[in-house]
Amino acid sequence: MHILVTGLSHKTAPIEIREKMAFPIESQESALEELIKSRFISEGVILSTCNRTEVYTAVTDPDRAADDVVAFLCDFCGIKKVDLNRHLYSYARERSIHHLFRVVSSLDSMVLGEAQILGQVKEAYTTALERGATSVILNKLFTNALRVGKRARTETAIGESAVSVSSVAVELAKNVFEDLRGRVVMIVGAGEMSELTAQSLRDSGVTSFLVANRTYEKAVDFSQRFKAEPVRFEDLHAYMIRADIVISSTGAQEAVITRSGMHKIMQERRHSPIFLIDIAVPRDVEPDAGDVQNVFLYNIDDLKAVVDANLSERQTEAEKVEVLILEEIEDFTEWLSSLDVVPTIAELKEMAESIRNEEVEKVLNKLGDLSDKDKNEIGAMAKVILSKMLHEPVIRLKAKGEDKDQYLYVETLRYLFGLEKGNPDDDMKKRKRR
Repeated sequence: MHILVTGLSHKTAPIEIREKMAFPIESQESALEELIKSRFISEGVILSTCNRTEVYTAVTDPDRAADDVVAFLCDFCGIKKVDLNRHLYSYARERSIHHLFRVVSSLDSMVLGEAQILGQVKEAYTTALERGATSVILNKLFTNALRVGKRARTETAIGESAVSVSSVAVELAKNVFEDLRGRVVMIVGAGEMSELTAQSLRDSGVTSFLVANRTYEKAVDFSQRFKAEPVRFEDLHAYMIRADIVISSTGAQEAVITRSGMHKIMQERRHSPIFLIDIAVPRDVEPDAGDVQNVFLYNIDDLKAVVDANLSERQTEAEKVEVLILEEIEDFTEWLSSLDVVPTIAELKEMAESIRNEEVEKVLNKLGDLSDKDKNEIGAMAKVILSKMLHEPVIRLKAKGEDKDQYLYVETLRYLFGLEKGNPDDDMKKRKRR
């Protein structure tokens, strides 16, 4: 069994492609169900954030499984293979494990050291786990990955003064306005990203907030926590007239701020400058809205310039995290190799032989003076009994061949015979339900 990751990120794909590849949580149940229909794919997790979409799978054949994952992405996201392939990466075996551990440690993030990715990986894994799309392999992989992410933040300084996407947006606003105090900020979308952004803005001296959300009750709840003025979504454009800075991060699939809308807003503002920071994927603001006079628009890719200014002091800590990751990879790969049929059978036979020798020696000591022939016959009898008991399990295990669920039987055998700590019962139940 192998680990495979196939995906794209801010390093390989522009925002136009990434927004097409977004997997909202509500669509992941059907997506995961479709993914693991492949006869080469046993388990799957879909990680979808503003900056990456990655599919992690436990597979029997990495090459064939990679083809199936690409086909799945094309079909589910409605994109042509020729357009997608140029942006994709695919890593197998140890390299895939290394990649995930770097992702969860924020070493592969747009903002080195940002804290959000750990929660996003946990959410992606939990979603797949609850839908029965993971089992022994990915459960172990993501449990270890989350531990790596926590170790990176507690054992190194990679997270100190970390700059998330939301705080980078605030830094950009500071570059525009020398002092944010007295500025009116409109937050569009009352989700986690918006909350983080509002907190960063408040820490920077902003006291006047407007917040708009499709669900007005959420806008009201948000406003109570941040002393903001709630705005009904249908009144968004009317209230944008009052704002100096608009930071938008909704889950909308279409633009909520358009070029034509900005024309009208700017006429009402008498073309007083307004700064739009769009940190949503898919984008909330039409790209050509930035062409309107005195509208300054930045999207998530534009934030990269600010990110670069913060990299140098975090690089030393990143090197420490890399050392930590290598330690964790060694532990995981050692466990993964133990799930192969051959080493498991060898360990089982070695354990059985050890038990046989120990018990035969006890019996011979109790029986006293025996001839060498009698001793040999007792030893031979014990060997035959063990061989016959192990014969059927070993034959059946070998017969599973390239069955994509073979490792479940290996893990169960290891558990039943005490070759390794762990309990695969829950995983077996989930596979049967599926």
